[in-house]
Amino acid sequence: MSDRDKDIEILALRHQLLVLQRQVRKPAFTDTDRAVLAGLLHRLPMGKLRQLLLLVRPDTIMRWHRDLLKRRHAATCIPKRRGRPPTVRSIRTLVLRLARENSSWGYRRIHGELAALGIKVAASTIWEILREHGIPPAPERESTTWADFLRNQADALLACDFFETRTLTGARLYVFAVIEHATRRIRILGTTAHPTADWVVQLGRNLVMDLEDAGSRVRFLIRDRDSKFTQAFDAVLTDAGLEIVKSGVRMPRMNSIMERWIQTCRRELLDRTLIWDQRHLLHALREFESFYNGHRPHRALRQAAPLRSLPEPTTEPGQIKHLEIRRRDRLGGTLHEYQHAA
Repeated sequence: MSDRDKDIEILALRHQLLVLQRQVRKPAFTDTDRAVLAGLLHRLPMGKLRQLLLLVRPDTIMRWHRDLLKRRHAATCIPKRRGRPPTVRSIRTLVLRLARENSSWGYRRIHGELAALGIKVAASTIWEILREHGIPPAPERESTTWADFLRNQADALLACDFFETRTLTGARLYVFAVIEHATRRIRILGTTAHPTADWVVQLGRNLVMDLEDAGSRVRFLIRDRDSKFTQAFDAVLTDAGLEIVKSGVRMPRMNSIMERWIQTCRRELLDRTLIWDQRHLLHALREFESFYNGHRPHRALRQAAPLRSLPEPTTEPGQIKHLEIRRRDRLGGTLHEYQHAA
């Protein structure tokens, strides 16, 4: 391309630039655009810059160049490591675990526990970890939730409730049951068509005697606010050393373990059995109680039963290859138990 052709191209480009300037009010430049223009034009004298046809003023070009030098200088001056080294993830996880498992521990108490474990970390670092994860100071999280109470006191908790069923004739019968939170053992204390105050009090006495015979050390009994539970019933249990814990109004989830067992009883027994009368109902419930406590696996117990631990796994190849399993029927086949043949 000759010099004359280049001059013509430059003039054409300059004119096209003028056309664009008339149509665009204020062009937007990216950081890359600024860096390219500043790098190309900063070497030209200011007088020469003023003669060029540019989208921005020459002073702007020089300011872009100064900013480019400042950012480059700042990037080279950043230290490789700022302040303390980052806390190891396992230590952060342990700090959060200690805080969640001990609601009354503040950051200094956690700092002391870590020191006792031979883990060196600053108290201020622990405070920062708790703050980053939204864990409030100890006084604000010291209150015990209902879930924490159930988990911490499981070995000392009983729960009870009434539920009803119908016979073939439509008669309504009431059942009173009690469950142990720790072992999930169920006790069917009685059935009746008329749950009078005296009858309920007598069930309370029967429960106390059963607990004494079993050597139980329960301390709390969870119940709802049903009017069937009288002051005399509470007095019997209080005299035996049990503290009554009432669930909230219309809050069955506060007694969820008992409610879950009632659901299981309905699904696996009552919905599959035709109940003739009160005597038949009590017989069916006694069978289900024995089945539930002695055989039925429970997920909360890692598939063990309340009164039966899991056997050692079968590992002998010959025994696994020739399994002989027998079925035992309860209540005419409503419930099935499976055992190895003798």
